[in-house]
Amino acid sequence: MRFPMTLTRRMTGYIIKNKMMGKEKFPLVLMLEPLHACNLTCTGCGRIREYKSTIDEMLSVEECVGAAEECGAPVVSICGGEPLIYPEIGRLTKELLDRKRHIYLCTNGMFMRKKLHEFRPNSSFFFNVHLDGMEKTHDMCVERDGVFREAIEGIKAAKAAGFLVSSNTTVYKETDLNEIAELYDFLTGLGVDGFMLSPGYSYSAVQTRDMFMSREEIQEKFRLACALLERYNLMMSPIYLDYLRGERELMCTAWGNPTFNPRGWKGPCYLMTDSHSKSYQEFIEKTPWEKYGYGRDPRCHDCMVHVGYEPSAVLGGNSKLGDGWKLLKWQMVAGTRKPLRTVSIHPSGGNGNGNGNGHGPGSSAGGTGSGKDADREVLPILQ
Repeated sequence: MRFPMTLTRRMTGYIIKNKMMGKEKFPLVLMLEPLHACNLTCTGCGRIREYKSTIDEMLSVEECVGAAEECGAPVVSICGGEPLIYPEIGRLTKELLDRKRHIYLCTNGMFMRKKLHEFRPNSSFFFNVHLDGMEKTHDMCVERDGVFREAIEGIKAAKAAGFLVSSNTTVYKETDLNEIAELYDFLTGLGVDGFMLSPGYSYSAVQTRDMFMSREEIQEKFRLACALLERYNLMMSPIYLDYLRGERELMCTAWGNPTFNPRGWKGPCYLMTDSHSKSYQEFIEKTPWEKYGYGRDPRCHDCMVHVGYEPSAVLGGNSKLGDGWKLLKWQMVAGTRKPLRTVSIHPSGGNGNGNGNGHGPGSSAGGTGSGKDADREVLPILQ
């Protein structure tokens, strides 16, 4: 099974209930940013640049819990910034779990070992670790040596303690897909439970713009990515993957994954900021949704990221006959790929020539590698 049954059951019941009540807009995942401060300065991260004037501000646990109850989303992605430097991250997580929320804690992994004692294993809780590639590529992308090794040690400690762990990676123009397959082999060997993959978004605050892909380039890249990586336990819906490959059209459902941070409810979406609302209801009612999305706002032209389009896929946007069965089969039959070979805890990976990117949308981080090392074998599944 791809996700814990409790998550599938609660999400399904939640969607049915809201549709029966005739609600047009309701959230699936709360992107909760208790702070924007981070211990890294990743090249592709828009948060630390967008909020540099308020980088020291943070939410109280009560404000975070209040936002979760206000919007009612069954899943909370705790992101930022680096949430493991939030002083009360353990209490915040417990409070949300006590309220039957499913949590993905998005982290760069550097403080996992230090903070692990603040958490307890739970089928509703994932550590979601940002990894851009193997060691050399990842450390270049996050602009600090040793980050990959520490993240891996954190993953190993979390798995040994019984936690669920996933990874997230954002695909950019120069991302080496062979290296991502190598990364997935390595992480599968460590017992990582699933993998998230999403194309990058061109933040206006990010200066290195040539790392980002056009819509056509994204579709081409993901046709290759899906063919290479489909054997692994990918945690994106098959309908969203159809969209990434250019096999169907979806309209952005930005309200499906609302963002709450120290400045309020961020509108219109996780990636673009035109306003901050004081309440969730104000965010829903006063955001001019008809002005946003592909073909409406030029900033949306090449955006295909999961925070906007995964809700569209799950909620049945542009649905086709058989989509329900497709989603059910996808949930019930998880990837069963075994590692192709053993990879050293200190693999060389990557060539260090790509543009660096840091972590971004709640569940995503960005990074690239260009080409392949002359001494690194291409994975057998490509031969």
